[in-house]
Amino acid sequence: MQGQGQGQGGSKTSVLNCIDLSTPDLHQSVSLLKQACLDSGFFYVVNHGISQEFMDEVFAQSKRMFQQPLSEKMKLLRNEKHRGYTPILDELLDPENQLKGDYKEGYYIGVEVAEGDPEAEKPFYGPNVWPEPELLPGWRETMENYHREALEVARAVARIIALALDLKVDFFDQPEMLGEPIAILRLLRYEGGISDPSKGIFGAGAHSDYGLITLLATDGIPGLQICKDRDAKPQIWEDVPPLKGAFIVNLGDMLERWSNCVFKSTLHRVLVNGQERYSMAYFVEPSHDCLVECLPTCKSENNPPKFQPILCQTYLSQRYNDTHTDRSVYKKPQT
Repeated sequence: MQGQGQGQGGSKTSVLNCIDLSTPDLHQSVSLLKQACLDSGFFYVVNHGISQEFMDEVFAQSKRMFQQPLSEKMKLLRNEKHRGYTPILDELLDPENQLKGDYKEGYYIGVEVAEGDPEAEKPFYGPNVWPEPELLPGWRETMENYHREALEVARAVARIIALALDLKVDFFDQPEMLGEPIAILRLLRYEGGISDPSKGIFGAGAHSDYGLITLLATDGIPGLQICKDRDAKPQIWEDVPPLKGAFIVNLGDMLERWSNCVFKSTLHRVLVNGQERYSMAYFVEPSHDCLVECLPTCKSENNPPKFQPILCQTYLSQRYNDTHTDRSVYKKPQT
């Protein structure tokens, strides 16, 4: 069901469509997803096959990581492949409106590619940065299992998206797309401060995601907001309430390019209200060498392609470099 209710402090609450991955009624799933992609680019996914018990374990392991002393976490600092720990204020998503960076810390985990493998030479591929097993026993195994399971959910969602775009159901399963994807899990912890947009203070600044789709799991603490019309003056922000056991799924800029702006990559942000907040974002992109160009079903003589074709690796590298602190900053002597 789609609609709007009343949120906290008088703000609107966005009631998103809910896609049940276990239903045999594929036609209904395609219809609901298509409506959501045309309207807001956000929807819930339920009955996705990952048990609540396992989700709780992944969140518990995430908390164990972020509860480590900063000195330990800095030993696992994000590398040039965007793997590892990102400190508070490392990411600046909305430089026009943010006073400083995001008041969150994170941890990137990608597809594991061994050192020495030729594939590891590509951007975003390579070995992950893992904590010592003695420090966090079982942590790596939990995260690797979650990474694998979340990718299967993403592939299932992508098949419905393909049908909604009048493509073959397995369009995104091709090797150059989600057959060999750049799939990045990012664990997130938001500080227990209070966001104040009027002062440029945000848990996460306003942005749209870079890639194909994002699967977001939260700990139940609210904070996510979306803006359906980024050009509106003033912008209208709507709360997206957490839904127990569900992923919040949103479309990325790459899918908006692919669909020639038929489907929306929607602006979103996080405001924190004094409570510590944990979430897990799973970013799904095609392979490095995938050429992102207008889909055949999304262009016509009256609606020509709006974007030039671009390689996935080129596009992602540009976007990450634009929003993250240069790593050389962390190598300077502390005074």
